[in-house]
Amino acid sequence: MFGVEIDPLRMDQAVAQISAWVADSDRRCRFVVTPNVDHVVMLQYHEGLQAAYRDAGMVLVDGAPVLWASRLLCCAEERLPERVAGSDLVPMLFEAADEQQPLAVFLLGAALGVAERAALNVRRRWPAIHVVGTYSPPVGFERDERENEKILGLIEAAQPEVLVVGLGAPKQELWVHRHRGRLTAKVALCVGATIDFLAGERSRAPLWMQSAGLEWLYRVASEPRRLAARYAKDAVIFPRLIAQEWWRMRQAVRSPS
Repeated sequence: MFGVEIDPLRMDQAVAQISAWVADSDRRCRFVVTPNVDHVVMLQYHEGLQAAYRDAGMVLVDGAPVLWASRLLCCAEERLPERVAGSDLVPMLFEAADEQQPLAVFLLGAALGVAERAALNVRRRWPAIHVVGTYSPPVGFERDERENEKILGLIEAAQPEVLVVGLGAPKQELWVHRHRGRLTAKVALCVGATIDFLAGERSRAPLWMQSAGLEWLYRVASEPRRLAARYAKDAVIFPRLIAQEWWRMRQAVRSPS
């Protein structure tokens, strides 16, 4: 949909696939992206993000409106089965680890000191998760080659199996895509504010709002200055994209094969 190939996976299937990649002897770094409405809007014009999505190892639906759009537009066998949000995926992946198969994790992103607090919480809650490194890059780091080399060196020295990247979109996807050939982790997860959630720096929406697909409303209310304009723009553009996609699919059905 919308020019994006989204993997129709449930949470348990996504966790199983990531775990299989971690266990694989292949040393290349596969990366996971989690599109929401804002991603879908950006993907209509952002060539760098389009390239990152094309090369992603897994594309999992994060935004509830994107999930609803699949149910509106797609036939039953092609609909996305459920929302697999990055902020839920990481804890579920941690839950799947055990003392016999511990998981080495590096936390990259969030504000200064937040990743360290997240690491403490992770160690307390999931003993099988070994946080082998944390780093909060300075503003504008992506344009500083020396800083990028420092980050890549920290990750290489720590030798994580999973790199949790919380730099915000599209910065996190572009950075991972650009440096994927040098990332020594087996898997990189581009998961937005997840490190903030793990640190207790931000709170998730109540479960009833998550279930109702209203987590975006909770986030806007929590950070109106940062998010209100973005969500207002997306609220105008996304329905138009749904209409365009419906028309494209209708024309495809009418056209002879």
